[in-house]
Amino acid sequence: MTCSRRTFILGTATTFAGAFLAACGQAPSDEVAKTEVPVGSAVILDRFIIAQPTEGTFVAYSAVCPHQGNKITVVNGDTVRCTKHGSVFSIADGSVVSGPSDKPMAAATLEDNGATLAATAQG
Repeated sequence: MTCSRRTFILGTATTFAGAFLAACGQAPSDEVAKTEVPVGSAVILDRFIIAQPTEGTFVAYSAVCPHQGNKITVVNGDTVRCTKHGSVFSIADGSVVSGPSDKPMAAATLEDNGATLAATAQG
């Protein structure tokens, strides 16, 4: 059986609609085991950064750099850095350590599920 252009487009649209409806009403989240978040450091997931500035204290931020919307991609101890323009942020409170960003990282909602942590966008 061959796949016509019309069948392909219809199948693609149906798949997209199903995925959209399945996700409707739920904010996307990133989840990680607590044991994977180092004390005094952080992990960068798909959309969020989850950090443990002090033992047993967990915080979450958006992984989108507030400077120009690029992804923050590097963890260096107790800071994270956006490699696009070099902004560095503290994992303790999301504040700017060095710019060009003049805005802190956006805080995210963090849900503690016992052995795992799930971050979602605030608001």
